[in-house]
Amino acid sequence: MNEKYQFTKFACYANNISMSVVANLSPLLFLTFREQYGLSYSLLGLLVLVNYFTQLSIDLVFSFFSHRFNIAKVVRITPLITLIGLVVYAVPSMFFPQAAYAFIIVGTVIFSSAAGLSEVLTSPVIAAIPAENPDREMSKLHSVYAWGVVFVVIISTVFLTIFGSQNWQYLALMWTVIPLTALILFSRAAIPPLATPERAAKAAGIFRDKRMILCVATIFLGGAAECTMSQWSSGYIESALGLPKVYGDVFGVAMFALMMGIGRTLYAKCGKRIYPILFGGFVGAIACYVVAALSGSAIVGLIACALTGFCTSMLWPGSLIMMEDILPSVGVAAYALMAAGGDMGASLGPQIVGIIADAAAQNSALVSLAESLALAPDQLGMRIGMLVAALFAVIGVALITVMWKCFAPKREK
Repeated sequence: MNEKYQFTKFACYANNISMSVVANLSPLLFLTFREQYGLSYSLLGLLVLVNYFTQLSIDLVFSFFSHRFNIAKVVRITPLITLIGLVVYAVPSMFFPQAAYAFIIVGTVIFSSAAGLSEVLTSPVIAAIPAENPDREMSKLHSVYAWGVVFVVIISTVFLTIFGSQNWQYLALMWTVIPLTALILFSRAAIPPLATPERAAKAAGIFRDKRMILCVATIFLGGAAECTMSQWSSGYIESALGLPKVYGDVFGVAMFALMMGIGRTLYAKCGKRIYPILFGGFVGAIACYVVAALSGSAIVGLIACALTGFCTSMLWPGSLIMMEDILPSVGVAAYALMAAGGDMGASLGPQIVGIIADAAAQNSALVSLAESLALAPDQLGMRIGMLVAALFAVIGVALITVMWKCFAPKREK
């Protein structure tokens, strides 16, 4: 490890764990919010929409205007923004429970802004640090996020079980230790120089490059393939497999993240060729989604959910590695555009599956089919949604096949 950037790497890792906190805290508290504040499912779903919309907005701002920011200063204050967001998210509702939802929304906007900044800036910071194998460093960074999700889910579940869901505010405050740690580390860290376009017009020129468009399409499909299962695994296990919700939370979310962490850690330790990894990841995702859609066994369905985490583990960071290989020294604007593409896929993929699942469950012909298969309409609807989700990976296979042939270095062909 380059001694000059030792604190920088640890700070980036802490920042990514902060992202796993803010991305998963609200979903873990949905039932608590519904019972404690009487929130509708629409209002709960709005929290997810606000989270992704805020991150996407940050991505787009930095895509065009990264040259107007002092990148080093923004990197250093990002953990502080996360910390403030978590405090606003939790503390005011203790004193003004009647306005709890408003403060939860405001806190979500604040820490989602920090998550967007982390997404845009942490990867190029790691990429700019001199390393013998930059690809493995990028994979290591993203594996930290996956391991963070595992610990956030498990520790939060244990906390709420021991202390009760009525004390959720203290759980949120407990997690402020992560961004606080990142803030302290960044205060001592050296930030490597990061390239930014001189003006917005030059940034726009990056987006007209066909190679850049293909890279964005890859991370869009990778984000959709990854996040569709990660967000719907709990609902799939509960609805389609008919298992209790606790199995969905633990075996759906935590096992998915565990397998994702294993996949990214393995690449960080011994991975070399990103194109076959991306190809294999998309192919594996197709198999997992099809098995999840068609299997009649709860055990097989659980295994399919978990293995989807492993298969999709490198699709997001691998797309960044591929982009850096195809377009070296592209700078912050390109990373911001890639983040926007990934967030778009992560937003639209699960939404499309949800719409299809609802529509299928209300279609009279499919309702009759469900009865003939001894399934409830919503069970059949969720299975059809999973089958449709496989199409993201199918398109991904076709796209990577083309890019592998056209852009891969000789060592990977």
